Amino acid sequence: MFNVCYQCGQYRADKEIDPHGPAAICPECGYRHPFRMLPLLLVGGASGTGKSSLLQNLMGKFTQAVLLEGDLLWRPEFNRPETGFHDFFEVWLRLAKNIGQSGRPVVLFNAGMGVPENIESCVERRYFSQVHYLALVCDDQTLETRLKARPAWRESGGDEWIRGQQSFNRWLRESGPGHGVDLLETGSKGLDQTTDEAADWIRRHIEGSSDNH
Repeated sequence: MFNVCYQCGQYRADKEIDPHGPAAICPECGYRHPFRMLPLLLVGGASGTGKSSLLQNLMGKFTQAVLLEGDLLWRPEFNRPETGFHDFFEVWLRLAKNIGQSGRPVVLFNAGMGVPENIESCVERRYFSQVHYLALVCDDQTLETRLKARPAWRESGGDEWIRGQQSFNRWLRESGPGHGVDLLETGSKGLDQTTDEAADWIRRHIEGSSDNH
């Protein structure tokens, strides 16, 4: 229960952060909770750009980071587009923060995680030294072909769904870099090349950070 103060017992996620400790300071009693302040790496992109395939190919290649699929925690009660799915992102950041106390940062794969405005407004964002964003992108035709090739139970081959994913994909390609999102093109590359480039991105950001504890 990282958000529960060990001194006064109050639950406060909105602790003040002293990055020089680093320490999380309880706003109720002033208790300074020392913790590891690690970076968080987020890999997003429209459905069909290759996130799941990339994650599976990266598994086992890193011992210095924990790689996780964001859909593992998805539940119907999180499906609230009117709030921007805020609760879903808060839960994931809280979990990543706690995993980080073991000394290894989290690399999280999920479509919406690649959009900074979904993350930077979260209360739990304060516990990470930096958040790095990578979006997988490809051309519209490749995206459509991949979505239509999926099994019927995934319901990803409908025209409305495809148009929505293409629109999201184009937004990331055109506006993502201006919002601090790195892009990785997957349409013209094989999975092994995409994996190598993603691994380099992950390794660069992990090795470039300091392990504060």
